[in-house]
Amino acid sequence: MDLGQLATGVVVGFVVAAGVGPISLLTIRRTVSHGRPYGLASGLGVATADASYAAVAAFGMTAISGLVVAGRAVLGAVGGAIIVALGLRTMLVDRVEVAAAAERPGLVGAAISIYALTMTNPMTILSFAALFAGFGFGAGTKSFGDAAALTLGVWLGSSLWWVLLTSVVAWLRGKVSSRVLAWINRLSGAALVAFGAIAIGVALGVI
Repeated sequence: MDLGQLATGVVVGFVVAAGVGPISLLTIRRTVSHGRPYGLASGLGVATADASYAAVAAFGMTAISGLVVAGRAVLGAVGGAIIVALGLRTMLVDRVEVAAAAERPGLVGAAISIYALTMTNPMTILSFAALFAGFGFGAGTKSFGDAAALTLGVWLGSSLWWVLLTSVVAWLRGKVSSRVLAWINRLSGAALVAFGAIAIGVALGVI
């Protein structure tokens, strides 16, 4: 395994994951509402989605990438609608409390649901392709081992970001009052609605 390609993947995965967007807000919201394990499970789901798109870019799977990008309008509209619904639900929560165990989403379910939501953003694959090219890694120009190392690095880099983010949010969660947490819920919900509406507008070509 080429450690240079692994390191490149870690950097790329961390940079892509650190971008502020609806998925970041949703992961933060889950950490605030259900605790760090659920936020981290969601983050690892995002990291797996990032690695999936990175694999497509790294291994030069042009047929798959072309199919995904061709369906970006439908995927964007569906993903945007889901984000709007989640945002509205978040805004309607009166108080932020740790849910009872029976009310919490399962860890596997949390990871899978956010994985699917992250995969509705087909432009992510273009981001990875551009970043890989910037690091001198052209799709299809390296060995299978290099591509695998790069993909693994992306997963590790993205996972590192989510470990750090959920740790900070969980720590802050224990330092502020329930009133402040309620306002965080409302603001993050409003931001999710805005992000979702923008995604739908872009998908429909009105933005």
